Amino acid sequence: MKTIEVVAAIIHHDGKILATQRGYGDFKDGWEFPGGKMEAGETAEHAIVREIEEELNVEIRPEKLLHTVEYDYPNFHLTMHCFISVIMKGTIVLIEHEDAKWLKPDELDSVAWLPADVEVVEKLKVYLKEKNQL
Repeated sequence: MKTIEVVAAIIHHDGKILATQRGYGDFKDGWEFPGGKMEAGETAEHAIVREIEEELNVEIRPEKLLHTVEYDYPNFHLTMHCFISVIMKGTIVLIEHEDAKWLKPDELDSVAWLPADVEVVEKLKVYLKEKNQL
């Protein structure tokens, strides 16, 4: 089975987490943490900064690797490195996504997350609870 390695940003601001809705492909309309594929020879940290600039037109700083998901979709295996991140510069512009929402911690279950992102949401809830933000 083909393996795809990607990065995702869990962007937080004012106590809320950014969720984005895919606007293309097999998983169109599903909700996810924004990000994308790593390029050959690229570190995960560099990839997430590049991908978010390409997709949302903002510069972020990855603060912490929260979790790496290993998930089997029907046609490929996904390895997804998920970083807690903050926006350093810019205003979000949806370039590849059709919608975005800032969710409070108690609203994380209010969108239909893509299957691989569900595990990340659960890890994020634990992380936020430990930091007394849930």
